[in-house]
Amino acid sequence: MRAVCWYGKGDVRVETVPDPSILNPRDAIVRVTLTAICGSDLHIYNGHIPGMERGDILGHEFMGEVVEVGAQVRNLKRGDRVVVPFTICCGKCYFCQSQQWSLCDNTNPNAPALHKLYGASGAGLFGYSHLYGGYAGGQSQFVRVPFAGVAPIVVDNDLTDEQVLFLSDILPTGFMAADNCNIHAGDVVAVWGCGPVGQFAIRSAYLLGAEKVIAIDDVPERLRLARERSGAITINCATTDVMAELNDLTAGRGPDSCIDAVGMEAHGYGLAYAYDRTKQALMMETDRPGVLRQAIAACRKGGTLSIPGVYGGFIDNVPIGSAFAKGLTLRMGQTHVPRYLPTLMRRIREHEIDPTFIISHRTRLEDAPEAYKVFNQDKGACTKVVMKPS
Repeated sequence: MRAVCWYGKGDVRVETVPDPSILNPRDAIVRVTLTAICGSDLHIYNGHIPGMERGDILGHEFMGEVVEVGAQVRNLKRGDRVVVPFTICCGKCYFCQSQQWSLCDNTNPNAPALHKLYGASGAGLFGYSHLYGGYAGGQSQFVRVPFAGVAPIVVDNDLTDEQVLFLSDILPTGFMAADNCNIHAGDVVAVWGCGPVGQFAIRSAYLLGAEKVIAIDDVPERLRLARERSGAITINCATTDVMAELNDLTAGRGPDSCIDAVGMEAHGYGLAYAYDRTKQALMMETDRPGVLRQAIAACRKGGTLSIPGVYGGFIDNVPIGSAFAKGLTLRMGQTHVPRYLPTLMRRIREHEIDPTFIISHRTRLEDAPEAYKVFNQDKGACTKVVMKPS
């Protein structure tokens, strides 16, 4: 089969690799019909995620048709259309039973390595380094899905692939980011980052009852999308004093909740950004926390900071004293995708949300190297790339 393989920073290639096979009676093999490049994949592309090995198959946003099932998979059959969550879940451990699916105890065979780095291990992830299990990803023609009877959801024929593809990751991620804010009617929510997760966080905040959502970015095209398709008030952080504008928009109180939908590769301006870039280049800091600092500073007393943006290691000069003094609640982590699938499938079917509006580029799997390059370099015209493996 053909698959997108990682060979180093900025180096992805489409190669012929062996077809996957059933290794465990709880596995299924899925023929991928649509896959996507996620912003988190760019962290790998830019060399910020440890534990990658040359030849690893990338991709954790995918869906397709079941072509083979293991003997112990009872709820899927050949021919079923399925969306596969990016987190691999056993369904039996304490965390899965508690609906904290991304913290599964049993699906990361390399848990000891992650335990040394973070003090604990979460679930295995498709196509996201050997720290998270070394599972082959879904930017390929076929993929082996472990524990296939647990998390994948069958898609009805009245919905298209493009409508449901993002249930695999970024739509639930944006929704969980808003859900973590414990939004009440009349709340003001500020969202940093108008990429796909940020756009879905904006839409989700409105669906959950926010009165006003303020979107912050420095890319005019993404700000326009946030205004026109997601209904946000927008702030261009390249030309506007963000803190002053947020104060004006909230009568000096600050947003009730702040969402950091940017994460480890935050861009910025001034001395703080230069400091982060220098320390990152010298390998004295793994991530650039400019947005995190600003969100803590902006959030009102007693507010909530929700962090769907990925952080991978160690950061510097984060104003934890401010967060403590203001009594902020911080909520973050990988998305518990299966928790949200039935609700979001219903909202798509009832036209409350149309996930396809973020798609800017449609291409073939064979064009993945160029697509990665474009997505990494052109954050304006390129909001989301979807690829057909056939």
